[in-house]
Amino acid sequence: MRQTILSVVLDVDPQSVRHLSDLIEDFKRQQEEAGTESYVRLKDGLPSLHFLSMSVFQSADYDPVFVIEANFDGASDTFWRHFEATMADHLRPMLRCCKRPVDNDEPVYDAVTKPGAREPVVTYLARRTLRPSVFHQGNRGLERERILRERDLFLAIKGELAQPSPTAPNPYRAIPAEQIHTRLRNAMSRSFPWLAEPASPRIPWTERTADFCRLLAFLFATFLCLSIPGMAVAPVTPALRFAVLTAVLAGLVAIGLWRMHRARAGEGVPTRSGGLTPASLSVKNRLTSFAHPVTLVAGLLFVVALYVVAATVIGSVLTMLITGLSYADSFWPTARVVLLGLASIAFTAPAVVLWLRWLERRDSSHDEPPVDVQLLREMARREDWIAQNHMGSVVLIKPGVLRTILVRTGHLGLGLILRAIATDGYLGSMRTVHFAHWAFINNGSRLMFFSNFDHSWESYLDDFIEKAHGGLTLAWGSGVGFPPTRFLVLDGASHGRKFKAWARHSMAVSRFWFSAYRDLTVDQIERNARIADGLRKATLKAQEATAWARDL
Repeated sequence: MRQTILSVVLDVDPQSVRHLSDLIEDFKRQQEEAGTESYVRLKDGLPSLHFLSMSVFQSADYDPVFVIEANFDGASDTFWRHFEATMADHLRPMLRCCKRPVDNDEPVYDAVTKPGAREPVVTYLARRTLRPSVFHQGNRGLERERILRERDLFLAIKGELAQPSPTAPNPYRAIPAEQIHTRLRNAMSRSFPWLAEPASPRIPWTERTADFCRLLAFLFATFLCLSIPGMAVAPVTPALRFAVLTAVLAGLVAIGLWRMHRARAGEGVPTRSGGLTPASLSVKNRLTSFAHPVTLVAGLLFVVALYVVAATVIGSVLTMLITGLSYADSFWPTARVVLLGLASIAFTAPAVVLWLRWLERRDSSHDEPPVDVQLLREMARREDWIAQNHMGSVVLIKPGVLRTILVRTGHLGLGLILRAIATDGYLGSMRTVHFAHWAFINNGSRLMFFSNFDHSWESYLDDFIEKAHGGLTLAWGSGVGFPPTRFLVLDGASHGRKFKAWARHSMAVSRFWFSAYRDLTVDQIERNARIADGLRKATLKAQEATAWARDL
């Protein structure tokens, strides 16, 4: 089942920010009205919705920003129809608190917000929607309906396995796991007839294939961009002279990197764990076998070979069209240029890293961001009411051409790798993130982050700091005031106290937050899925049944 993450980002009239916050709080109180099940209208009206939040970010650096974040099943068209029917009456007054856009969306905004308007509000919201630059889905492919019905199955199994009386014998004790499976399946099938149906694949093979093709295309594009300087010089330079020139330049860059590779005094931290590796993205996925050095090198050589073949074939066709030569006459000169360009990456890639390191050593960090005590109390008051929590953050992006290219490229690459590897709910050894994403907002000048996660905010960030700081530094290190980084992925978020203070400073109160399954953690959802998958099978072998029974 495809799942979608999106955000609607709207600038707010500063004079209306208090009124907007009050409107959101009023909507929250209506959904939590005493005497009814909390959020029942949202649950019924938005059947595909997992999480929904509304936040207002305020800063001295920009006017207030109103953000609607949604995580749901399926395509956005169906979601927007349900959203309009359920939320339009509440959202229209909120939109009137926002600034009138100065682009082509002005007529749509006017039609939605004028007195007595009947134009669907989603007409405007859909046009202001942002797609994430990086995102992660913890229980990927498990639609909301399946999560809820497997939760009900788990609760029914708990009741079935419970000791009915202290003196009565329990029929599930002292019997093999295969018999437990058979008895439970017979007992549950009457109340849950869907156990007789095979489960739909969580990630169809077409989606998996598309994920790998996009990752492969990204690698090809990276090789091509880094090869361009060498490819420009290769046609007019003898191969031997080209190799010598590349080696000399690479040596000079290596000397520069060696001189600047150490952290400045007081900025270095241990990096023995939590770096950015395939294993740090998922410890359970079979694809993390690529973390083995031999397998990784073999895979990289295979990708490079594919690139050389593809670039030569495509380049030969372009050369033939431009010069009028035959394909046979174009092929080998093109192959030479492609190979020499690829060899020049030995200089261009370290040169980019050297430029980045030069910038990093001149960065300033925000060691003690100002703390709004009242805001912290308000955020703390809303945390830890249920098994899950929510956070949102907006930070300014560091300026510069190289920074812009690297942060965009880093986000794109990290997002593609997550889609290919982190498919089983794990980020490293962590299984606490339901939905999380980064997005560039306000013409790319700011970076927004939202996460729906299990347990407390402190433990959530501690997990990332200890086990996956490399990915966190890559994704967030472009923020102004971020703790000192090295080579894009080192240090940074490893500065635990500084990083958490910086993150807290950039956060806003989640004025409204909806969870469709408030009592479930990511790990419990996967546990419920494994139990249900086992009961869907008529029989299990002894070893399979033993492994399955451990989740009961």
